[in-house]
Amino acid sequence: MIARHEASADTLDIWAQLSAPLDVGVISWRQDGRPVERDGKFFARFVAYVDANTVRERLDGVVPGEWDLTLELLPTLPSEDPDDAGCSFKARLQILGVIREDVGTGRDYKQAATDAFKRAAVRFGIAHELYAYEQNWVQVDGDGKYAKPLEDPAAAYARRRARSLRSHSSDVQSVSAMAGAEYGGSADAIDSVAQATGPLASDEPTCPKCGGRMWDNRLSKRNPKAPDFKCRSRSCDGVIWPARGAAATPVNGDVRVEASDSTSADPSTQLDELPF
Repeated sequence: MIARHEASADTLDIWAQLSAPLDVGVISWRQDGRPVERDGKFFARFVAYVDANTVRERLDGVVPGEWDLTLELLPTLPSEDPDDAGCSFKARLQILGVIREDVGTGRDYKQAATDAFKRAAVRFGIAHELYAYEQNWVQVDGDGKYAKPLEDPAAAYARRRARSLRSHSSDVQSVSAMAGAEYGGSADAIDSVAQATGPLASDEPTCPKCGGRMWDNRLSKRNPKAPDFKCRSRSCDGVIWPARGAAATPVNGDVRVEASDSTSADPSTQLDELPF
């Protein structure tokens, strides 16, 4: 039996604790796809992830004894590709009476079950920040699927992130200075312009309505017709819709993105985006 929290303030605090960013030390990196060659060197894209124990520790630390996980084995889909996942599970995660579900895949039962568990946890905000990470290209020692990185992917990402932050900070200061000159140094005006200077991630668009940062929902959404991006501001309803063609067209005041996103494109078409 899962206990209930009656105080709404306590419940809101619990949701905030569950979705709080994870410590950098528990984040790992794995190669995503095969390397690509450039100037005689090979580079592979690495993606951030956390293991199932990290998710369990967050749940046990915030809502001990008040969460429940149910797994349902799904039918195997036939495939001629040997690299395709062998099985799938649907995870049903319940926390304080609230239920979230998602599907995970893997080569075996364990891998598929943990994948489903982690994806369901993301729907409560656990490790959601990983989906906003920038692309992390790292040099590897060959062109194989299991080539080894020549640099720690975490260190490479931290260095690139610091460079991006410095560039962003410089842009904000420049725009803020212009806002101060135009609006007589108004603090509200400067803050407003600084907030609208754009995202830190290289492939994250700005909100088409307010110019602020947006949540990236591409990997976590269940409905493929749901928006790819949603404005982070609660007072703004700006969204960007999934791709359907080659051009962007306004839709009821929003913007429908018609070009495919960079995270799903073939890496060989993204060589110009490699940060080196």
